[in-house]
Amino acid sequence: MNDTRACSALSRRDASRLIALLTATLALPGGLKAAPAGRYGPPSRFTWDVLVERARNTARRPYTPRPPSRAAVADFDAHVRLTFGQAEALPGHVRLFPTRMGIAQQAVGINIVENGQARALVDTHGLFGDHGGVDPAGFRVLYPDGHADWLAYLGASYFRAEGGKGQYGLSARAVGINTGVDHSEEFPDFTDFWIEDKGSAGGQDRLIISCLLDGPSIAGAFEMDTRRMADGMVQDIRAALFPRRDIARLGLAPMTSMFLYGESDHRADWRREVHDSDGLAIITGTGERIWYPLSNPEWSVKHPTTNAFRADHVKGFGLLQRDQDFDHYQDDMSWYNRRPSLWVEPLGDWGAGAVNLFAFPSISETVDNIAAWWMSDTPARAGVRRDLAYRLHWNAHEPMAGTQKDQNARCIHVFTGPGGVPGGDPIAGVTRYVIDFASDVPGSPDPANTIEAVTDVPPSALLTRTVRVIAGQGHRWRVTMDVRAASLPRPEFRLFLKRGPDALSETVIITAKS
Repeated sequence: MNDTRACSALSRRDASRLIALLTATLALPGGLKAAPAGRYGPPSRFTWDVLVERARNTARRPYTPRPPSRAAVADFDAHVRLTFGQAEALPGHVRLFPTRMGIAQQAVGINIVENGQARALVDTHGLFGDHGGVDPAGFRVLYPDGHADWLAYLGASYFRAEGGKGQYGLSARAVGINTGVDHSEEFPDFTDFWIEDKGSAGGQDRLIISCLLDGPSIAGAFEMDTRRMADGMVQDIRAALFPRRDIARLGLAPMTSMFLYGESDHRADWRREVHDSDGLAIITGTGERIWYPLSNPEWSVKHPTTNAFRADHVKGFGLLQRDQDFDHYQDDMSWYNRRPSLWVEPLGDWGAGAVNLFAFPSISETVDNIAAWWMSDTPARAGVRRDLAYRLHWNAHEPMAGTQKDQNARCIHVFTGPGGVPGGDPIAGVTRYVIDFASDVPGSPDPANTIEAVTDVPPSALLTRTVRVIAGQGHRWRVTMDVRAASLPRPEFRLFLKRGPDALSETVIITAKS
């Protein structure tokens, strides 16, 4: 079994049950209480440079796996009681996750930072209710009134946030190590956290979360300046990475998500779509905007797929949940229309490289079967430090909005069906693609006779191509194409709208159906 599949199945299955409880509980009893004497160890100086040096020294030592906690709880029900029962919180409205056998069973170090001094948490009594001696496996950050959490770190180096609509979805990771490479993927851990509560001001909660990363192939230091706003969350991240050995595929700013089926798959139960994200968006260094609709290989090739999109000096990329219409999902339990998007904005020039997308076949919505990351052309060599900085945007709105908005129509739907005239006899070996684009520009839409649908489908494979305005729907254009897959030179083709000499839309890359 693929390692990504195994780990994701455990984390998402339990997370789905845990998150369902968030909306039903919990107010913090009496607010924050004074920490009892002896809860923390002695203070020590803590700075970014101190953390980086600790990561460097960690990388110089042989990797030693951490043993499971002897205090790990044995079952899901106990895990829920300790996680969501009445208990105290740490500064910053932080509540701890307990270690649990079989999943997140290694304890992590928790340190509280104030005025440049860190104090290690050494006694968890009161932090899991009346249960004493429980080890933390991670933590979550609650809203000030304690009704739910908006940020969570649990398992390996995964973390995730809700995007302003009260719903978790996809996850971020510190790094990706050989993702999609058979039998060699690694999941390094955040072994220690340093949490500094910066308080609330102007409707924002702010924490600085620092993390020590350790794994067989790499160690590293991360600092995440985290700010929650009304419409989501932003994290400014800086990282220093120290590979222990050469890494064939080092994924930077990676993220994982789930795509079971969508509007073109016709695999629905009573729900029309089931996914945490519906597409990969990229802004290349040249300013080209790319949209790649996600798909589940289970319905097509039946094997894992990896795509690389050239993105030198990349300006941004992310997995988006662009479709937020409840009617398109009809799911009032999982609320897929509320799932956040995650957008990576590099801070500084990352140089030459590519955005990678990995997908494996899945028949379960509890499994993360999608991963995306950026990979540098510069190989990751043992002993060679690598620094990077980026900003993560967790929200429910279009992260690229406002960038050349007057000429950036977005792809909002891709439908497929039999080739030929609807209602007539289908054309064997031909698929009809219906691609809808929308723009937020006020006023009347450009008439269809001024818009050109540009594609790299060769004439031998393209039977028909039309573009028209969708009447009464504002700035929306519909492209209809009949394509013979057997005549395509590649399994994918590109399409964008052009107005005169300028691009009107992003470039859509579509996987052809055979």
